[in-house]
Amino acid sequence: MTIRTNTAGQPAVLAAAPARQARNSAAFWAATGRARGHEVIRRPGFVAVAGDERAGLRVLIQAPELGADELDEIAELVGRAARPVDAEDPFSSTDLSHLGMRSWQMPVMLRQPGPVAEPAMRVIRVRDEEDLREAERAVIAGFELTRFEPYRGGEMFPVALIEQQGVDVFIARLDDAVAGACVTVVDDGFASHYWVATPPAFRSRGVGRAVMLGSLAHLGDLPVTLTASRLGRPLYESLGFTAAAPSTWWSSR
Repeated sequence: MTIRTNTAGQPAVLAAAPARQARNSAAFWAATGRARGHEVIRRPGFVAVAGDERAGLRVLIQAPELGADELDEIAELVGRAARPVDAEDPFSSTDLSHLGMRSWQMPVMLRQPGPVAEPAMRVIRVRDEEDLREAERAVIAGFELTRFEPYRGGEMFPVALIEQQGVDVFIARLDDAVAGACVTVVDDGFASHYWVATPPAFRSRGVGRAVMLGSLAHLGDLPVTLTASRLGRPLYESLGFTAAAPSTWWSSR
């Protein structure tokens, strides 16, 4: 179903949302891998980022059907990876259960281009290392990323990340404290959100909505995709996102 077109004149189609999310996720994690100095592996059917024992291995499935050689290579990467291992399949068509990982599904969602309301608190685009460290702490706390504890500044969000083309980090301030953060990535005429986080001390105060509104205001007339958790889906629906298809996630944890 075509609803609107983006500025490039291409239709923003619900059925195409999984493929757009797959491409954008690959762009985001490749940028993250480069910023961290980790190996980025590109194949027609998947992109993988092989990190250290704290970052682990990230696999981004890029096609509904992978060849036998690609499946074998993913198995090899998982077998020799520093743990943890995470894999994302927006098409929900690749079975990785034989690799001993648990799985769950979350919806890929699409928002058509359009204006947004003003956020109820100050939201800024991160420009310097000090604010980037605050965003990093907010995401680690919000997602309870124990893999990055004890905290090492710049390990999750190196300064080089905000120098990557199309990548922006946003923070929301409440009572002079950083209360939330997110990352947006623009690639090939589409945008996506990642790491939309609110630390426990600031929850139920409208921070997630504010950081989403503040970041969406910078995306112009672009369609936007994201993958929503069960708790996050109502917020995203209230901001105009529509569920397009289930994405399957795999994890060694």
